[in-house]
Amino acid sequence: MSKTVTILDGGMGRELLRSGAPFRQPEWSALALIEAPEFVKRAHDAFVAAGADVITTNSYAVVPFHIGDKSFNENGLALARLAGELARAAAAKAGAHIRVAGSLPPVFGSYRPDLFDQDRAPGILSVLVEGLSPYVDFWLAETQGSLREVETIRAVLGDDIRPLWLSFTLEDGKGVDDIISGRDVPTLRSGESVADAAIKAVELGAGALLFNCSQAEIMEAALRAARQALDARGFPTPIGVYANAFVPKPEPDTALVANAGLSGLRDDLDPPGYLLFARRWVEAGASIVGGCCGIGPEHIAELRQTFDPRPVTA
Repeated sequence: MSKTVTILDGGMGRELLRSGAPFRQPEWSALALIEAPEFVKRAHDAFVAAGADVITTNSYAVVPFHIGDKSFNENGLALARLAGELARAAAAKAGAHIRVAGSLPPVFGSYRPDLFDQDRAPGILSVLVEGLSPYVDFWLAETQGSLREVETIRAVLGDDIRPLWLSFTLEDGKGVDDIISGRDVPTLRSGESVADAAIKAVELGAGALLFNCSQAEIMEAALRAARQALDARGFPTPIGVYANAFVPKPEPDTALVANAGLSGLRDDLDPPGYLLFARRWVEAGASIVGGCCGIGPEHIAELRQTFDPRPVTA
């Protein structure tokens, strides 16, 4: 394909689990950072070897929600620094073409914008920013469920001149068929529209707008809604996708219980299956593609060989 596509890495948490790293709830991917950081290094190396242009710091779970208030207060800054150091070392070993994205997560739990605390969030995010700052090329606010969350991140970053990429998670527990068919519009988990999120991204000076950690089926509709909203106002903001491989929840109206367990992974989203969706995303306007939970180095290698074939390291 002639279109230039930036390839992101895949899901760190499930790659750590698969590799045998220490892994449990509620610590999630932070446990390996705490107990066995060499597994984090290996995961970064695996995604680089697969052909990722961007690797993301393993800071997603370095928040009180996952490691607890006491551990965060005592060790949060050091863990964020370690996450940054490990990613930067992997990028440096691979060469100057690899960029490091500083992961800024939803600090009160994935998929739960209703838990967002405007008063507490800046203090938590400031610790992550301070620890990661010496090591990252740009910031990636990921799995954001509402506009308030990204507004807060932008405020915390202040006058930091590095690019900020904003990545939203989408409501994918109900009404998916209506969205895919065009009978309804895609929304964030907060209920806010994708079109509004696209415009907000521009207002906040985002270097890219992405959608992540949602069902693969819903991403194309989100891309098209975002591109339409941006094009209508003459904004050339790049857009992208990194979906998860979770089995859809059987009871979409039931509130997700934080840290309750591990979601199952779909059998049909093997590398060729995921690639089928990725081709449609690129056709819909995506110029950035990668993977979230359950998408491993083998998926990233498939994306690399399809969209920008080149020799990859052993």
